[in-house]
Amino acid sequence: MHDRHTDVLVVGGGLGGVAAALGAARHGARVILTEEFAWLGGQLTSQAVPPDEHPWIEDFGCTASYRRLRDGIRDHYRRAYPLIPSAQAKADLNPGAGWVSKLCAEPRAGLAVIEEMLAPYRSSGRIRVLQPVRPVSAETDGDRVTAVTLESATGGERTRIAARYVIDATETGDLLPLTGADYVTGFESRAETGEPSAPEQAQPENIQAVSVCFAVEHLPGDHVIDKPERYEHWRAVAPDFWSGPLISWIAPNPRTLEHVERAFTPNPGDDPLAVDADQSKGGGDMNLWTFRRILAKDQFEPGAFDSDICLVNWPMIDYFEGPVIDVPDQVRQERLADAKQLSFSMLYWMQTEAPRPDGGTGWPGLRLVPEVMGTTDGLAMAPYHREGRRIRALETIREQDVSLEQRGAGGARSYPDSVGIGMYRIDLHPSTGGDTYIDVGAEPFEIPLGALIPRSHTNLLAGAKNIGTTHITNGCYRLHPVEWNIGEVAGVLAASCLRDGTTPHQVHGDTTLVHGLQSRLIADGVELRWPDGVFGY
Repeated sequence: MHDRHTDVLVVGGGLGGVAAALGAARHGARVILTEEFAWLGGQLTSQAVPPDEHPWIEDFGCTASYRRLRDGIRDHYRRAYPLIPSAQAKADLNPGAGWVSKLCAEPRAGLAVIEEMLAPYRSSGRIRVLQPVRPVSAETDGDRVTAVTLESATGGERTRIAARYVIDATETGDLLPLTGADYVTGFESRAETGEPSAPEQAQPENIQAVSVCFAVEHLPGDHVIDKPERYEHWRAVAPDFWSGPLISWIAPNPRTLEHVERAFTPNPGDDPLAVDADQSKGGGDMNLWTFRRILAKDQFEPGAFDSDICLVNWPMIDYFEGPVIDVPDQVRQERLADAKQLSFSMLYWMQTEAPRPDGGTGWPGLRLVPEVMGTTDGLAMAPYHREGRRIRALETIREQDVSLEQRGAGGARSYPDSVGIGMYRIDLHPSTGGDTYIDVGAEPFEIPLGALIPRSHTNLLAGAKNIGTTHITNGCYRLHPVEWNIGEVAGVLAASCLRDGTTPHQVHGDTTLVHGLQSRLIADGVELRWPDGVFGY
């Protein structure tokens, strides 16, 4: 057992955790940042998911540091890759020309920029990074967390870290049960929240699907993988709301629930510079190859790449047969292994059985790209968790606070303690209770400070998707720029409380202190309000 001490401990090195470490260090705190996997960056990198963002992201609607991350990814391609002149000159370069995002790129590009942003703080010792480690226990004194013990993911070595402030930025809120914090999972009841889309009874085990993503390219030759052990099982799965096999080209349209056949055409020869990635105009997922394409070969000098690279994060690999949160560890591991089997099974079906437009079956030239994923098996190194544990917070954001239908022309609820903004439709994937998509239009929203502060603990903060949302509103507060904003604010708040001798609860309860925090955030480039004339979709 090794003992360490720090001002701020950030557990979880996803986007929220990285932003929290940067925010706290920028305001004078010493930080230890921990991460379970080999890559920092969470859903952007180890989970391999291109950023889900609103259509105004190029001009406004995110923090200045998140914009530096986005700009840095583009600069990385301009410096290191053989872009054709027209792509090199494109201010809003989209390296993958994917339709899901204005910035589809390889996970390693995001990782490179994150490491660059952290570099000066790591060199000065202001931020120390421990990985790969996972939290296994916590010590508390009344309503304070005094220390967290982490175990190496590759061996049995443990490190105990005492900290004055602790930020839970894990993907599934792992510190909450360890610290005894009050939290919720799954659906709240309509009686509790008043939400139109909530069920009559609470369903704590009804949690959104988890996905294990992977990347493919299409090359000459036979690259068919061995038949997955669970292929026959997954080939036969046909959920009631799917109207056919899960593994197929047909899946529900998330917004209409109409069963739609998707197109799949590797290396279609489209014009990547003409892609208009705007989620307000439609999902963009009718062609699965271009939907989350993360490298478009025609934007690079001829011969640089033999194929586009397509990131597979599609409805067909959503694993919703059982939750992986608050279950015995053996069950969790078995279900995550089964989620990997689903992903391999989808790939094997595409290589061998999938109907092609020319009347044939299968694309044996589809090849996993482990070089892009940073793994040996070609799957993403971490599962993509859309939902985890959520704190019982001082402020809980409900559907009626952001819903386009509920709010009408009045816009989303405005909070006097706003510490950031975000925008995405309420987008809930199929869940472990057998529910299909829930898709609700949303207004551009604010992030209230009270949603980051647990009711039960005075020095523990939520720094990722674990803030005080409901199951419903998690669907629009869980995306990349919002998670970054949440983490950044948690880091700045912790450092401010250390400097001023206050607590988050005291800040939240004092208008003057709230205004002081907001002034610091504005100086850091955090936007607190949306401009007039921006409407939801």
